[in-house]
Amino acid sequence: MSNWKAKVSRADWKRPSRARVKRVRDRLREMYGRPVNLPHRQPVDELVRTILSQATSDSNRDRAFAGLKARFDDWESVRDAPEEAVEAAIRPGGLSRQKAPRIQAVLKEIENLDLGWLEHADRVEAMEFLTGLPGVGRKTAACVQVFTWNRPEIPVDVHVFRIGGRLGLFRPNASFDEAHDEVLALVDPEDSYEFHMNLIRHGRTLCRPNPVCGKCSLMRMCPYGRGPGSGR
Repeated sequence: MSNWKAKVSRADWKRPSRARVKRVRDRLREMYGRPVNLPHRQPVDELVRTILSQATSDSNRDRAFAGLKARFDDWESVRDAPEEAVEAAIRPGGLSRQKAPRIQAVLKEIENLDLGWLEHADRVEAMEFLTGLPGVGRKTAACVQVFTWNRPEIPVDVHVFRIGGRLGLFRPNASFDEAHDEVLALVDPEDSYEFHMNLIRHGRTLCRPNPVCGKCSLMRMCPYGRGPGSGR
């Protein structure tokens, strides 16, 4: 895989057409269906949940989030609690020593612990506010937008980044920010949630770090799948 990837230069890359991206969307839809977003309108919950998801599994994230909800009555209590109490509550999720102070620092930056205004804020303003919070990157900010209000964003996690790179949706060795910009520009806003969720599912089932290209319906349109070292 590394030898093949080394041969793909930034100069060789060409931005795919939106029509090609729609064909990718359609193939993914055939494989995994068309997921429907059910925004929950709880932005602080989503922000904390996404921080807890960093560098861990979904199951660990959920255990940590459940621990916070069981231990504290509200986000004000989490914000004002001793750090060690927050750390103990989220310990089942892993990395509690790093995440406890991060969560409390974020909560202290949110006026009245109210993020409802973000729903109707200008997209750039909303993303700049969220990414200006301590330890909040673009992926976390995008998750808040998508899962809270169904605003069109595509959080670029490891699955989206891996598959997008293999499909040539952005340049080789692109940064996560560049990848986010490219994918968001290529995908129709109404398809953003579906595209994001199906890429994640694809990354967990077939397009893993060691992919199963022979079973993938995207292989014919995938430069990686057609190249040597594809895992076919």
